[in-house]
Amino acid sequence: EQKIKQVGIDIGGNIRDQIAERQTELVRMLQLENIDMTRESLVKIERGIQHITGTQLRGIRDCLHTTYDELLSESSNKK
Repeated sequence: EQKIKQVGIDIGGNIRDQIAERQTELVRMLQLENIDMTRESLVKIERGIQHITGTQLRGIRDCLHTTYDELLSESSNKK
C-alpha cells in the first residue's frame, strides 16, 4: 500500500486533536449525567492505569450507545 508523506502537515497531531475532542465531548456528556469524570481520568482509564467505577462504566455505555459486552470484551488490539 502507498504511504502518505507528511509534508507541511501534521497528520498525527490532527488525529490526536480529533481523539481529544471526542474525549472532551464524552466527559461533558458524563458530567451532565452527574458522573464524576475528567478528561485526565478518562485517559488513565483508557490506558489501563486507573480503575473505573461501575457508575462511570454505566455512563460511558449509555453515552456511547453500546453494551457492556462491547466494553468488557477482550480487545483484538491487545493480542
